[in-house]
Amino acid sequence: MGTGTGKGKTILFGEHFVVYGYPALAAGIAAETVAVVTRKEEPGWTLDDQRPEMPGYKKEKAEEQRISIENVLRFCGIDVSKQGIHIEFGGNLVCASGIGASAASCVALARALNDEFGLGFDDEKINEAAYEGEKGYHGTPSGIDNTASTFGGLVWYVRNLEGGPPTFERIKLSRGVDLVIAATGLTASTREVVGDVRRKKESNPEWFKEIVTEYDGLVRSAREALIALDLKKVGELMNRNHELLQELTVSCEELDNLVGIARENGALGAKLTGTGRGGNMIALAESPQAAQDIGEALKRGGAAAVWITSFGL
Repeated sequence: MGTGTGKGKTILFGEHFVVYGYPALAAGIAAETVAVVTRKEEPGWTLDDQRPEMPGYKKEKAEEQRISIENVLRFCGIDVSKQGIHIEFGGNLVCASGIGASAASCVALARALNDEFGLGFDDEKINEAAYEGEKGYHGTPSGIDNTASTFGGLVWYVRNLEGGPPTFERIKLSRGVDLVIAATGLTASTREVVGDVRRKKESNPEWFKEIVTEYDGLVRSAREALIALDLKKVGELMNRNHELLQELTVSCEELDNLVGIARENGALGAKLTGTGRGGNMIALAESPQAAQDIGEALKRGGAAAVWITSFGL
């Protein structure tokens, strides 16, 4: 029997701006997926997926998951045509959009296969295997989710606009930072939202240039503030980042409402995370108790789901 784990993730800074070559900061969060692999006599692979989920998530992703698992098996050189394997997924990471659920399952599976079959993979190789698995879900993934899931900590990511490999830099903090994630329950098409932003950019390039120039300075300040654990400064920068995303028209009333509730109930900062126009928001908390208080307020305020977690280690 082999076991492995993969962390969830959240985007702290960089939604939409990353598309145009500006840096993003992502974090591997404490919540994780656990995979267990056991050998069986019958050929092929079977799956028992016990991960908690937002309603309908696993059914909707079933075919993508099948391709993903086969990609990981192929990368790891595991031939199940004669002797098969049984895979179990569990853990405390909820299957939901925007928190790296697919990447966490890929990382956990790769580590479980490595454990069971003695493949000798280091974390770099695990990350490569997980990237292949992510192709089943995303076609051509950025790599940021599987990198955050594999290594934890912070990931500084810059897309190569000329088509080459992106720049990744891994950053570990000296301690964990408390975070609250809340879901609106709404889902938006990433393709559509990104397209809308691109059209706005093309119709008013000077307006867009002002916004991205400010964002570039903001994300670099956020990186230094996070390393220094100046959470008050990080929170202020999160708040301003949310305002810039509002200017891009990728927020919505539901997100703005949850962001406001978090700030009114002790969050150092709060912003949307991910695509926007639905999905999730994040709130920075100064302590575990503050995170619990913020989470309870968000539940009362109508969040579809709330997760209390941490990042940085």
